[in-house]
Order: sequence, then C-alpha cells, then structure tokens
Amino acid sequence: MSNYLVKRVLMMIVTLWIIVTLTFSLMHAIPGNPFASESDQLPEQILNNLRAKYNLDQPLPVQYVLYLKNLLMLDLGPSIKSDSRGVNDMISDGFGASAWLGAQAISIALIFGILFGIIAALNRNKWLDYVAMALAVMGVAIPSFIMAPLLINYLAIKVKIFPVATWGTWMHTILPSLALAFGPVAVITRYMRASMIEVMNQNYIRTAEAKGIPMWIIVIRHGIRNAILPVVTFLGPLIASLITGTFVVEKIFAIPGIGKYFVDGIFNRDYPVILGTTIFYSAILIVTIFLIDIAYTLIDPRIKLTNKER
Repeated sequence: MSNYLVKRVLMMIVTLWIIVTLTFSLMHAIPGNPFASESDQLPEQILNNLRAKYNLDQPLPVQYVLYLKNLLMLDLGPSIKSDSRGVNDMISDGFGASAWLGAQAISIALIFGILFGIIAALNRNKWLDYVAMALAVMGVAIPSFIMAPLLINYLAIKVKIFPVATWGTWMHTILPSLALAFGPVAVITRYMRASMIEVMNQNYIRTAEAKGIPMWIIVIRHGIRNAILPVVTFLGPLIASLITGTFVVEKIFAIPGIGKYFVDGIFNRDYPVILGTTIFYSAILIVTIFLIDIAYTLIDPRIKLTNKER
C-alpha cells in the first residue's frame, strides 16, 4: 500500500507538471498579448513598463522558470487585468460557488442516474425501460450549454418557478445544477442499467430468489453493490465533464464562480488567471481520480491496489 501511494503521488506531481508546461506553452503560442487592446491607447513606454512588471519582457524559458518558482510557494501570481487582486484571491472568492454547484450537480446525477438505471433494469423491455432510455438519449444529445437556456426559458421566464440567473439563495442553484447534471444522469442511467441487468442474471441472485428473499432486499443487498462499480469508474470523467461544463454554465447564469474568471481570463488573455484556474481544476481532478481508485477497494474487496502476489 505504501509503495502504491508513493508511486501515485509522484505520478500526480508529474501529471500536474505536464499540464502546467503544456498550458504555458499553448497559451504563449497563440498570437497576441494581454495588452493588445491598449497598444493604440497607451504610450510605448507605459506598455514596456507593464510588460516588465509581469515579466512578459523576459524570454519564455525565464518566464516559465519564474512561474514554477512561484507555483512551488503556492503563489499563482497577480491578475494582469485586475491589479488589486491576485489569482489566489479570485480562486478563494469563487471556489465556494463553484464547489457548491459542482457537488449539487454530481449528487443529482448520481441519485437520479442510479435510480433510473435500476428501474430500467428491473423493467427491461417495458415502458419504464423505454422512457428511461429515451431520457438517456436526450441527455447525451443535448449539451449543458444548450440545456441551460432551455431551462431558463421554460422554468424561469414562462413558468417563473426559479430565478433567471445570478447567485443568492438556494433557488438560484437549481437551474444551473440541472443543466450540468442532465447529461451525466443519462450516462449513469445507461451504465447502471447495463450493469444491473448483468448482475441480476447471476447465479447467486437466482439462488436468493429461490430462497424466497424479497426482491427489494436482493436488489439493495446484492444487486446495487455489485452493479455500481462501473458507475464509480465513470466518476472521474463525470467530474471532468462537470468541471468543463461549469465554465460555460457559470457564465450563462452569471454565477460568481471560478468558471467566470476562467472565461474572462481567456477573453482578456490574462495569462496568470488562465494558468491558475487550469492548475487548480487539474489538481482537483487528479486528486479525485486518486480517491476513486481507493474507493474501488471499499466497494469490492476483491480489487487490490498493488500487484503483490498472494
């Protein structure tokens, strides 16, 4: 176990370093600079001073080394477009809203995806199964940035059940969470249905039925635990998709989360903001995948974290 943990931590560090390097290289490979819009308005001397302040006058290798040094001290640097705030402050301010939105979306996806998958599997080739699969197809076909305006139009403008946008009460979180969770619910439903059908056809399930054990007990004690492992495997990509979708959804609903800063940073070519938010989200994703690997052994003791021979 200790050897596995050490190897995984080293791999996580190397992975994060590769992400930092690729993001830094691609960001500077795009034509333009953060001061392109001000180049016709400010004197050349002021522009040179601004470039020197943010080390943009240095060669790229020097900028890269300076950024890594600051990163080792957990300093993500100042925002170029906001002199009064650093990237650390932006992430600190926006993380609460983004974390709440992401956790709520993941909870909705897991609860309804697992529930619909079980219902579809237990009613295979019946109308409940067809309804669940139709919803799954719709969820896969409609991305979150399309679902968001649809929810706003019908549930906020026409029916007026929820607020249109912004951030304030718990009601403001419903529509963006539903927009983020709609696609993952569909995928989890399909995973859970296929896995549940396979599990329910196993011999130990038939033996339990022959003993007269009620079906709901069989499903809860034996079916769900053995069928849920593919869903746990999908949690890594699920979190990645929610993180990616959060950027656009937060912008649509005017949510003051990290996604707003990331999108604004791209439009403004704010290098520290782009790098800082990318690193932050990547670190969360890497750690989450690591925790999911450990969770495998808790769900199924037959899975081992090491390759040590018995």
